Amino acid sequence: MIVSFSVSNFRSFSSEETLSLVASKRLPAHPDHAVPIPDSDERVLRAAVLYGANGAGKSNLFKALRYLREVALEPRAKNTGTGRTVFRFGASKEEPSSFDLQFISKDKLYRFGFKVDDQRITEEWLVQIIGKRERPLYERVTADDGTVTIELDDVRESEKLTALAKVGGPENQSFLATINVTLAVPDLGDELTGIVRWFKQNLRLIPPDEAMAPVGALLSHDPEFLKFAGEFLKSSSTGVDHLTVHKREVLEDELRELVPKSLASKVLRNLNEGKGDVAVISLPEGKEVIVERKDEEHCYIITVQAAHEDHAGNVIPLELTEESDGTQRLLNLVPALRHLQNRGNVYFIDEIDRSLHPILAWRFLEFFLKSCGEGKSQIIITTHESNLLDLDLLRRDEIWFSEKDEESATRLYSLMDFKVRNDHKIQKHYLQGRFGAIPFLGNLECLLASKEEHEPAPAQAPSAD
Repeated sequence: MIVSFSVSNFRSFSSEETLSLVASKRLPAHPDHAVPIPDSDERVLRAAVLYGANGAGKSNLFKALRYLREVALEPRAKNTGTGRTVFRFGASKEEPSSFDLQFISKDKLYRFGFKVDDQRITEEWLVQIIGKRERPLYERVTADDGTVTIELDDVRESEKLTALAKVGGPENQSFLATINVTLAVPDLGDELTGIVRWFKQNLRLIPPDEAMAPVGALLSHDPEFLKFAGEFLKSSSTGVDHLTVHKREVLEDELRELVPKSLASKVLRNLNEGKGDVAVISLPEGKEVIVERKDEEHCYIITVQAAHEDHAGNVIPLELTEESDGTQRLLNLVPALRHLQNRGNVYFIDEIDRSLHPILAWRFLEFFLKSCGEGKSQIIITTHESNLLDLDLLRRDEIWFSEKDEESATRLYSLMDFKVRNDHKIQKHYLQGRFGAIPFLGNLECLLASKEEHEPAPAQAPSAD
């Protein structure tokens, strides 16, 4: 779970802004929405909903976290810089960008962060937070000449990890990414392996135009999920009665015709080298290719169909691409509701209301929160959908706003910053502008007047005289 995320000098963020999911001790509402933070008397929230006008920076918070995840895991080619995007309305391009994430992995609270300029990661840290003290795992600094120095503190060192720390790694690549792409699990040790796995598997970032996961593969391999997804769509009044999955084996030659040659070769090479047992490739028209390596390689095309019933009770199958954008979007989000009680995934969904009816967005969030049980799943969303501003659904400390200041920089603040009675209709107050974070439109009437001034006068009909 994410406890807090801070960012500065990145995209629309100038000075440091923080999204905190630490639960307020002053709120008795929805006690099941908060989970204890390890080695602390604080609790962390299961949800955060971020509002703001178009261009206020909601999606930039999502992009900042995605950038942090990329830096944590992915290698960078030499002399390609760091790929950061600075705040361009005041901060100097030479000033560093800063990122700091507090998260819970395997019942321990960690901080991972770094400072970065255009060419190098100047500082990096990974520590465990135990109460009011920090236990460093490693710290890294990069000198002006590009020399990287890694200090391993309280990590169970293997010989390879120690040797890698002495080498330091590329100046534009995080040390966490270096060990991720260089060391095998036995050389990483349990603690670092768990942290890397959290970034890879538990932190799920879903942009507006992408699926949460290859849905066809999930539906094909998990009959219970296939049944659940179909029933969820049916209960959501999409017109879908149930889902069916068709799986057809294809030969390697056909695979190379369906998939770009370079991608097919890479997938097959990775499987042959033992890098995983299954690969999933998304194709146009909603189809997927699954390549499995067990005793030998097998390639399958997966097609998902949504079954509808007509007035006579006949079953009419439709390809997913024939379904509405809303139905497709809902199905792409359903994996977030899968096995909630047993997983500790964090789902950050940018623009959850994209193509979704307001009631469906409300029900989706309600189902997520009610289904968590004793598990430690968490959901963070950005949205314009004001129906979610409901204190029967969310706590006040779960509601956040983003707004641009006079310097065009994004500011983040919580509903807790306002005095609001529990019986207040916060949706109404938000739309009236009491909390900010809404668009303030200019005088559109003047545009109409200007348009009328420049339009030619209508032609006069010839006189009868």
